[in-house]
Amino acid sequence: MVLNPVIPKLSSKLIVLASASPRRLEILRNAGLRFEVVPSWFKETLDKGLFKAPHEYAVETAKQKALEVARRMPFKHLKTPDIVIGADTIVTVDGTILEKPVDKRDAYRMLSSLSGKEHSVFTGVAIVICHEKENEEVDYQLIDFYEETKVKFADLSEDMLWEYINSGEPMDKAGGYGIQALGGMLVEYVHGDFFNVVGFPLNHFCKQLDLIYNHSTSSLDQQNASDCLSHNSTHTTSMHSLPQPNLTAQCSQSPDSSGLHNSSPSPRPNSLSTSQTHHIQQSSSCSPVRKVNKKGSQSEVGESSWRLLNSLSAHTSRESELQDETLPQLTNRGQMTDLGVTQHEPSEPKKEDLQQITELMDGFKASKALFTASKLCVFDLLQSRPGLDATQVAQEIKASLKGTECLLQACVSLGLLKSKERTCKKPVYENTDLATRFLVSGSPFALHGYIQHCNDIVWPLFSHLESAVREGTNQHEKAFGKKSKDIFQDTYYNSQEVKLRFMNAMHSIARVTGKAVASAFDLSSYKTACDLGGCTGAMAYEFTKAHPGLSVTVFDLPAVVEMSEHFQPLHTDNRVSFVAGDFFKDELPKADLYILARILHDWPDEKVHILLSKIADACTTGCGLLLSEIFLDEDRRGPSRGLLQALSMSEGKQRSATEYSLLLKSHGFITAHVTHTDNLLDAMLCIKV
Repeated sequence: MVLNPVIPKLSSKLIVLASASPRRLEILRNAGLRFEVVPSWFKETLDKGLFKAPHEYAVETAKQKALEVARRMPFKHLKTPDIVIGADTIVTVDGTILEKPVDKRDAYRMLSSLSGKEHSVFTGVAIVICHEKENEEVDYQLIDFYEETKVKFADLSEDMLWEYINSGEPMDKAGGYGIQALGGMLVEYVHGDFFNVVGFPLNHFCKQLDLIYNHSTSSLDQQNASDCLSHNSTHTTSMHSLPQPNLTAQCSQSPDSSGLHNSSPSPRPNSLSTSQTHHIQQSSSCSPVRKVNKKGSQSEVGESSWRLLNSLSAHTSRESELQDETLPQLTNRGQMTDLGVTQHEPSEPKKEDLQQITELMDGFKASKALFTASKLCVFDLLQSRPGLDATQVAQEIKASLKGTECLLQACVSLGLLKSKERTCKKPVYENTDLATRFLVSGSPFALHGYIQHCNDIVWPLFSHLESAVREGTNQHEKAFGKKSKDIFQDTYYNSQEVKLRFMNAMHSIARVTGKAVASAFDLSSYKTACDLGGCTGAMAYEFTKAHPGLSVTVFDLPAVVEMSEHFQPLHTDNRVSFVAGDFFKDELPKADLYILARILHDWPDEKVHILLSKIADACTTGCGLLLSEIFLDEDRRGPSRGLLQALSMSEGKQRSATEYSLLLKSHGFITAHVTHTDNLLDAMLCIKV
């Protein structure tokens, strides 16, 4: 067997299958491969319309699955794999990609489209080889390929279709059928690798491993071996740079891109790419093996990269761009394609492109409409007296009728209010569920305080963003007539109104995010916790709710602790206590677990190290540190809320989970778990060693 000569060389390696598919697991185990299963968390939301050929979509999805597991395991599982295998199988017919059906009706649609026709089954496979070094660097080699198998269905009667659908077998299989089971009765013939249709092209995979481990004594040998396979196999190793996974439909396609039809609408990824990736078809001298460095600049503490996650598949150097623009290219069949000869008329702007750019241009107007309606207590008014018309609202908020009508209509368009038409009368207005949940000041998750903070503090700062970008400093002096340190002192020591306003902003964010952060990890082994900079105690109360055996001490400035009683719940929890002090200067309260929620990003590196050193000194071996911040993506393409917050040009900075992990490691903390919550903040649990 092809795999047999390789198995002894793999016996000491940690091989991981980034898939929960029982069919792939069975195929590989039957071949004698020993491996662990770590299902990928990559959300399969790539825009199919951005790929010129179906196999490109399958290969890119497989690559992202494998890369996600490769980067997660050192932190989540505390071990680095040697090899990660990712795969994705799709069925295509008439230019449409068929994935797993969402329900019986969808399965019927898919199977009906296959009846009496020949279709293609593509499986994209990615092999990520990890080389861990002593200096905390990891080299990654990525090899990807695809296999195509032709399958012909017999003509299927309605009875046969529904009998098969009602068996339940189609529901978890690409294209709605399983050839290895009952679905085999629907098939008239198969041309190609049968296992590829089941879910994994075993023969092609074995050949790749054989080339990697038996025929490559150097990178040059491996390159030549890969080329040999590419040009002597019907189904070749992919030599293309593929579109980024976070490209959305708003990213423009090249004029000659045919695109693929999606069989059903797919959700768009949240992260937006800022540029379109070139599709470079490489010549036979190029190798499919790519090398990426885990560690970035070594001159700055915490500057780690893992920039590979969503960028391995892109060739972004200017040299590659110039090649793509000026040189004729070799296709996989050896044909010359002269790029840049044919001129194309600019295509009409797509509706979704125009919508995206318009929303960005008008975004500040929407924010200010929300801030104004909140400041004028429109949502509180309509909560207590729903069904008022514009005239009545204008009277209550003491504003002009014209201005009130425009504001109410704008809030309707933003989904914050709903209007009800009445015959021969003015429309009346009510809060939507969204406004009731977040914008009414008395609701449990009210963001009223934070919205006021955005209006009074953040908005003036961002009005001077151009100066902030040019100078690289915050614009407190231009916005408020005083320097940053002065306004900080004013906030905490002079004006009680300003102090309460700031605390109310922090309180409202903590109430919205607290439960997600508090319940992110099992903290049953900890009995005492200290929430550093815990402000009103809102986060601390969520921790005691989520962990009945835990008591929490809130440690904050004396002026903050003095005012905290204004925010305490009606039924206080005696497991939450408050201690006044400065965490940069004073001794920290003793605890098993220290909590830093939305603290580190505000401070310059020297103060961050002072604080972490104090926490490390207060901790004994086994103590925990729970960090909660907005974790940037490793390629720093998102999330936008973190990157936009960085534009305030505070003395601190936003970091990725990897950067935070390395920062804490320098103070003796090892990352045990990282959680990206569905809330506004992410969380990381570290252990003192």
